[in-house]
Amino acid sequence: MEQHRTRPPQYRPRRGAPLPAQTGRAAADRVRRSAPPARRPAPRPAPRPAPARRRMPNPRLTGLGGGLFCGATMFALACLDQLLFGASLVVYGVLFLPVCALTALWVRRGDIVIAPVVVPIAFAFGLLPVADGGGGFGGELMGLVTALATQAGWLYGGTLVAGVITTVRKVRLMSRRAAQRRAAQGPRPKIRPSRRPA
Repeated sequence: MEQHRTRPPQYRPRRGAPLPAQTGRAAADRVRRSAPPARRPAPRPAPRPAPARRRMPNPRLTGLGGGLFCGATMFALACLDQLLFGASLVVYGVLFLPVCALTALWVRRGDIVIAPVVVPIAFAFGLLPVADGGGGFGGELMGLVTALATQAGWLYGGTLVAGVITTVRKVRLMSRRAAQRRAAQGPRPKIRPSRRPA
């Protein structure tokens, strides 16, 4: 008859028996393996980017850049006017108004005052392709002076548009700076008037 083993095999440690002594590194490895993995916090979902708003282009031109922009645009529009409408001064004057507004809006804060100055110069420069002039330099000059005299309404209108936009921007800038100054100083303490005994 076979006798059942009541004693567990030697290679299996008993449940209640203490573990044999191990070196420090091996014990640490064993503890790491037996320990449950630390739960990492679930990564937060990345915030959705805000929908891109369509805005008008908002470049900031220097005074010189504003003058070059206005002059080059008016010259190009005058050439286009000559090709499409046969050098119509009315079309040229109508196109001058939005160019004045854009120039006044796009000039940077430090050069706001320059916009109403460069606008009439750009108007005169753009008139060169559409002005009726005779042959030679004198004829071209007389045609330019005549066009400036007859189209003075558009010139004044565009300059007025640029001046109004410049003034509004300047007032808003000054009020913003005053508000920032007040916020930096903080609230003023209220001083109660001292009552003198009668």
